[in-house]
Amino acid sequence: MDTATTYDVVILGASGFTGKYVVRESLKFLNAPSSPLKSLALAGRNPTRIAQALSWAAHPNPPPEIPILFADTADLSSLQRLASETRLILNCVGPFRLHGEAVVAACSAVGCDYLDITGEPGFMERMEATYHEMAAEKGSLVISACGFDSVPAELGLIFHSRQWVNPATPNRVEAYLSLESEKRVVGNIGTYESAVLGVANSEELVKLRRSRTRRPRPEIPGPSPPKGPIIEHQKKIGLWAVRLPSSDSTVVRRTLVTLKENPGGLPGVNESPEHVEERKAFWSKVKPAHFGVKIGTKSLFGILRIITVGIFIGLFSKSSFGRWILLKFPSFFSLGWFRKKGPTEDEVRSASFKMWFIGTGFSDGTDVGEKKVKPDMEITTRVMGPEIGYLTTPIILVQCALVVLSQRDNLPRGVYTPGIVFGPTDLQQRLQENGISFDLISKSPLSA
Repeated sequence: MDTATTYDVVILGASGFTGKYVVRESLKFLNAPSSPLKSLALAGRNPTRIAQALSWAAHPNPPPEIPILFADTADLSSLQRLASETRLILNCVGPFRLHGEAVVAACSAVGCDYLDITGEPGFMERMEATYHEMAAEKGSLVISACGFDSVPAELGLIFHSRQWVNPATPNRVEAYLSLESEKRVVGNIGTYESAVLGVANSEELVKLRRSRTRRPRPEIPGPSPPKGPIIEHQKKIGLWAVRLPSSDSTVVRRTLVTLKENPGGLPGVNESPEHVEERKAFWSKVKPAHFGVKIGTKSLFGILRIITVGIFIGLFSKSSFGRWILLKFPSFFSLGWFRKKGPTEDEVRSASFKMWFIGTGFSDGTDVGEKKVKPDMEITTRVMGPEIGYLTTPIILVQCALVVLSQRDNLPRGVYTPGIVFGPTDLQQRLQENGISFDLISKSPLSA
């Protein structure tokens, strides 16, 4: 893309629930010492609401002089104009299956880079299938899931994998997500809406996957792990857990497939020979594993509550009336976890998350192959941070943006997952400096 653009970053959907928190996080780095973010604009359909969001984000300071631009996801010309004026668009307008494709199309057409915070597998995989070639040709880098979905899972697994020092190798890594709060856990309403629409259109994703060329799967030493019980009591971390049908596992699998196809990672658009060697050395220490995600609570009642919400969404999402009633009364059908007005500031500040990664594998995986050998080693790591939707997600999105702005020559062109792009960068270090920790908890042998 022509570097003579007006803005470094444009935040699209700046007045939305999450968008205003992204604005607040961005202001911390605008024209800060050593920050690559020198110019910022906000975009959306309603300039008045965006101005109010800017005032909220800047409080208690007066709002800075930041341009407010008109853009509507239903108006392609406004998006094309937006994309031609900036190096990078941060898209916060969801549900993305309804509003995201036009933005990706506009960015891909003019070579503007694009990041978003979606957790919708159908949208992400459709964008890859439709726009990868165009984006690569025009010089655009398109990365979805640059928020809590799915960077903690992606970088968390990469961090975990690198703890298996040769000749040790993992076979299975299970992530356990625990949402905690001193008050009550209140989710992002956009996440709820996306879940309802995702279940409603799940058959479309199945058809898309069947229509695409089958890609090579990574080779994982040892046998495929058993499915296990529906409800698990993971005593090691004190949680009851059930499988979470989130985007994290599918995004991680896409990253591992891309790594299988590109064992040294993805080449940047203008890498130095030194960086090429650093990138290859980084990925040489990352080992694939069977990966899954579960959501956990400290009580069995909490798990039953999660299952009940899942049943509601599964039953009602298949009909238009059912979707209407789910979206009309989110608090009722989510048993209070989601509500239209979102959480209060106190509820946001009091919330946090822990994502535990418990991996089992082999202390010496040299000759394991596909033999039915029982794992003899366990490693536990953890990613931990503040409230997921309004604090962690903006932190991650903004840090991803700063990496793109400052290290663009080392990054590829095309449509990719966050893990394969940001894995070898300093994103993990940046997140640790901004309140999201990555910790090795334990390494221990498994009893026979």
